[in-house]
Amino acid sequence: MSIAVKLPRLRLKGGTSLWIGGGLVAIAITSAILAPWLALTDPVMDANLMNAEIPPGWEFPFGTDAQGRDIYSRILYGARISLSVGIISQICNSLIGVTLGLTAGYWGGWWDDIVSGLTNLMLAIPSLVFALAIMAILGPGLTSLIIALGLTSWSYSCRIARAQVLSLKSQGYIQAARILGYGDLRIMFTQILPNILGPLIVIATLGMGGAILAEAALSFLGLGIRPPFPSWGSMLSEARDQITTAPWLSVFPGLAIFFTVLGLNLLGDGLRDILDPQSTSRRA
Repeated sequence: MSIAVKLPRLRLKGGTSLWIGGGLVAIAITSAILAPWLALTDPVMDANLMNAEIPPGWEFPFGTDAQGRDIYSRILYGARISLSVGIISQICNSLIGVTLGLTAGYWGGWWDDIVSGLTNLMLAIPSLVFALAIMAILGPGLTSLIIALGLTSWSYSCRIARAQVLSLKSQGYIQAARILGYGDLRIMFTQILPNILGPLIVIATLGMGGAILAEAALSFLGLGIRPPFPSWGSMLSEARDQITTAPWLSVFPGLAIFFTVLGLNLLGDGLRDILDPQSTSRRA
């Protein structure tokens, strides 16, 4: 007679999305940080027309471009620019959106009307179109790119922050803080903000992926990073004329963008499962 023992299933908190997404993002960040040690050649200076458009092989794992530069090395260094633009611009968006959402939701009144109207206006304008307008004024370059993308997507964080504040500002602990003599700013940033960080972190993670895609689009249009410095978008722009004769020029930068953005989206989905218990219970 045999006794079957049913072992409990071990479920990793956050699910598969968190671990796969976190792994992909970790690979991208590690590659960017260690680019000087992982790269085989200098991505800008080591141009050799004798090695132009060599297919992927042992010497050049991802092949070379029209100037004979190693695609693998340029992707590693391009990760520095693309990730920097995505992270810094999203930090700017989060700071603007959270500040406006916190103050509008807590103070209400005419300030809430102004912020809500401005948020609706920003949501009505496509982010890429607004970024194009800013880039047309400031001109191409890394600083201009960060400013343009850092001013175009704050409306999502603002709406989430405002909605969360409206649901929390009438809670008992907020009333207790007022009785203790806490000022408005102290209540907003020490009592309310820590309790709404969960959804804000999720939207920030997803926003980084959107910023990387926007950087690639602007660089593809010639409004991003100036050649010869590599970014994934500028590499795609340079490869569009050789897409049939040398497809590896566009395939590998495109895959870098795809897996990085996929990783950020999966990471955001996994963080949502951890930070939002109701989401996990609905999926169970």
